[in-house]
Amino acid sequence: MALSLFTKTKKAIIERAQDDYATKLRLKYKPYYHAMEAQTGTHIRLQGRDMIMLSSNDYLGLSFHPKVIEACGVAARIWGTSTTGARISNGSRAYHLALEEKLAAFLGREACHVSIAGYVACLSAVATFAQKGDIVLADKNIHSCLWDGIRLSMAAVERFSHNNPEDLRQILKTVPHNIPKLLVVEGVYSMEGHICRLPELAQISEEAGCFTVLDDAHGFGVLGRQGRGTVDHFKLNDKVDILCGSLSKSLASTGGFVAGSRELIEYLRTNSKQTLFSAAISPSMAAVASASLDIMQTEPQHLERLWKNTKRYREMLKSLGLDTWGSETPAVPIVLGSKELVYRFWQALLEKGVFTVMSIAPAVPPGKDLIRTAVSALHSDQDLEKIAAAMAYAVKQM
Repeated sequence: MALSLFTKTKKAIIERAQDDYATKLRLKYKPYYHAMEAQTGTHIRLQGRDMIMLSSNDYLGLSFHPKVIEACGVAARIWGTSTTGARISNGSRAYHLALEEKLAAFLGREACHVSIAGYVACLSAVATFAQKGDIVLADKNIHSCLWDGIRLSMAAVERFSHNNPEDLRQILKTVPHNIPKLLVVEGVYSMEGHICRLPELAQISEEAGCFTVLDDAHGFGVLGRQGRGTVDHFKLNDKVDILCGSLSKSLASTGGFVAGSRELIEYLRTNSKQTLFSAAISPSMAAVASASLDIMQTEPQHLERLWKNTKRYREMLKSLGLDTWGSETPAVPIVLGSKELVYRFWQALLEKGVFTVMSIAPAVPPGKDLIRTAVSALHSDQDLEKIAAAMAYAVKQM
């Protein structure tokens, strides 16, 4: 029988969205998408309660620095709020070029390109330089943005065990020498807090003729001289072809960057769809990043305080017998091993006024369900005392 003109056919995609189990769980337990009602430094207000923020990526605490806030306002008054365009056409401005030159000089690179988001920048750092017929060698724990870059490139991919140079070496033995190869790693793995074993990995990469891309979103501002990052920390600037990262962490802004030789950055500006068709970062956000970069070089106390706080925090967690997955940086996971334990621990911390973030499989490997915490230079001694009391309480609820 013919269908009536007025018969509605069910839309399968709408039904799929309505029946999604993960979404139903998220809406039931509400662990994500919390909207803070107010914030001053590391102190937030959530649902009318004052809390300590212990999961922000504002490592150096510069988002509330007076010079940074002033630079933000001045830029808007001079340039307006947005260019409303892409860099290739009508969106590029003198302040973009000035920031790129400053970042390139700081990183010891010939050139740099600033993008609308860290995710976009790091994705483009892989998708632009890899292509069909190439092979990407990727640490299995790299960020989602890098995996998306690999997928878009249409290159083949071989995963090696996390931070394991020997596994990379063994995989490379099976790869023909004449095939173009890319090594993709992170400087600091934000979920684990691990520093990349760059000396060994870079040597293996060099021997195999790999083009190396390093995402240093969580190493920039944290490691190296004045916060120059993981590559500077190991003094291996000449061994990494492309550095990429975020402006939204230690630089207290939004946006991302890709840095390398001038010819590589110009190649990216010609061939990266993410770069060609993304709007430019705003005047205020460029000014914030630039001011933060100046502060990193003139006010070393922020980096010193960050590491002092990190040491104290890690010792606190160790005294409570908590598993921090061998974290070496201010990104410190608390591994509990199951969704149920993570949820209970997270709730207990909330009760005591400490805000953290849950991360469960498949976002982390099975059995590594964890609470993701991050230390800031802005955490005061009083903050850390309150955090210690909250952690002790949460442990007792386990």
